[in-house]
Amino acid sequence: MTIGVLAVQGNFREHAAVLRRLGADVVEVRKPEQLDGLDGLVVPGGESTTFMRLMRLYGLDEAVRVFAGPVFGTCAGMIVLDRAHLGLMDVEVDRNAYGRQVASFEADLRLAGDGEPLRGVFIRAPRVRTVGDEVEVLAEHDGEPVLLREGRFLVASFHPELTEDTRVHELFLDQVREAKSVRA
Repeated sequence: MTIGVLAVQGNFREHAAVLRRLGADVVEVRKPEQLDGLDGLVVPGGESTTFMRLMRLYGLDEAVRVFAGPVFGTCAGMIVLDRAHLGLMDVEVDRNAYGRQVASFEADLRLAGDGEPLRGVFIRAPRVRTVGDEVEVLAEHDGEPVLLREGRFLVASFHPELTEDTRVHELFLDQVREAKSVRA
């Protein structure tokens, strides 16, 4: 299984490390042609305005739009995939909605179908304003969705790559395996 991690800015190294630990081959993606042959793609956290600017500059915005595999976006990656940006997921997201850097926090989250708490690291995190009918909420914080799935897309407003808990990445890799078996 080969997973690309968008490596123009942000936490790409941390995602790559988790994915490698889980047995995936990882490609750091900086050019559109590097998406060819990938089974899945991670759009990491970082600064969403910078992400979008760099993605447009390198032609990655359109390349990600037409990428057919599962895509996982965290924090800024969630914003990049929302209605107002690449329009790939039916969610509306407010940037930095939990506050500035000094307001960053950690919280235990209940992952749907799992009794063990999931630690969420929220750093200048986006808040989901609206969710489309086809979007499934997998975890909430104080009654607000923070981990969501719609078809081949998975997004988190927190940073699962900054903890030792690999369940969110495992969930993404399960989606990739399922997509590969359907294509086969």
